[in-house]
Amino acid sequence: MKKLLYFLLFMVHFSSFTQIVNTGVTDNFDSVQVGKLSIGGLIDTYYGYDFNEPNGSLRPYCVSSARHNEININLAYIDLKYKNQYVRGHLVPGFGTYINDNYVSEKGSLKNLIEANVGVKLSKKKEIWVDAGILSSPYTNESAISKDHLMYTRSFAPEFVPYYLAGVKLSVPFNQKWSAYLYLLNGWQRIQDNNNPLSVGTQIEYRPNKNILLNWDTYIGDETSLELPEYKTRYFTDFYLIWKRKKWSMTSCVYFGRQDFKDSLGTKSQLFWGQANVIADYKVSSRVSISARAEYFSDPSSVQIKPITAVSGFSSYSSSLGFNLKISDNALFRVENRFFFSPQNVYINKSNSNVKTSNLLITNLTLWF
Repeated sequence: MKKLLYFLLFMVHFSSFTQIVNTGVTDNFDSVQVGKLSIGGLIDTYYGYDFNEPNGSLRPYCVSSARHNEININLAYIDLKYKNQYVRGHLVPGFGTYINDNYVSEKGSLKNLIEANVGVKLSKKKEIWVDAGILSSPYTNESAISKDHLMYTRSFAPEFVPYYLAGVKLSVPFNQKWSAYLYLLNGWQRIQDNNNPLSVGTQIEYRPNKNILLNWDTYIGDETSLELPEYKTRYFTDFYLIWKRKKWSMTSCVYFGRQDFKDSLGTKSQLFWGQANVIADYKVSSRVSISARAEYFSDPSSVQIKPITAVSGFSSYSSSLGFNLKISDNALFRVENRFFFSPQNVYINKSNSNVKTSNLLITNLTLWF
């Protein structure tokens, strides 16, 4: 623990002063300004080959870039943003296999909205805002927009927390280093609420200098539903770091969740899950970089991940190695190899046997404007 603290303090002291962006949220959109309206967009295409050759071409345990042996669109969106002195609005309709897989519980046209919110400024002198609608999620160090991240594929971490939220958000910047956010929400990645109580989330950002960001989030909410009547209050917290210095970039996230559970006999219990990951990137040149990831996800009671095989609970390691080529200022080509290993037989190979490993080779071309 002391070595970790010394390492973090070393990075804080010696980091250069280049502004860092919180890539853990999805509202970091590129756009062109036309008066008070900003317009932008993105197309994220991919081809992935899972060497376990899953039946039905859907790779298990993921919602991003989830198709096997297909050339497809992970995410495409148009970004419309309006802002004047006291009012702002943000509309981001989206399409692709990520939308199909991640918004499956939403109904009608709501499943095609990445963001749709309106905000009002509460102070003449400070940037204190209240925004309401479909909001970007602060949870974990990764969002759905692949171009903002060091690796093309998403870690287990963001795939099993909310990518989006619906509710009200209060933003309060205290100074250049500290900002706080309070959320009143319909639930855990829910646009339409499935029970009466609202949920609460918090976010605190700390920027000790322009090259490092520390972020802490929490969530508390009642997860009772018709599908899961045994689920009661859910508690969740995550902590992540984003750091850059010269040719090196790094991000790391740790989180833990607790789900209160009450069975049909009235017996109460507590179910836990958690994960840890670290991702690093080294710039070989102005346009080429090499990236790597290591992670571990543990969900022994299958609160978030239900195995596709007949085993109890889910746990898995993952390691990745990626090549990234910036074709132009708004185009990115990537190749990544990702290897999964579990202590349990949670994967299925092409012979339909339960196995402990899986391997993915995936390539991607993304354009944004």
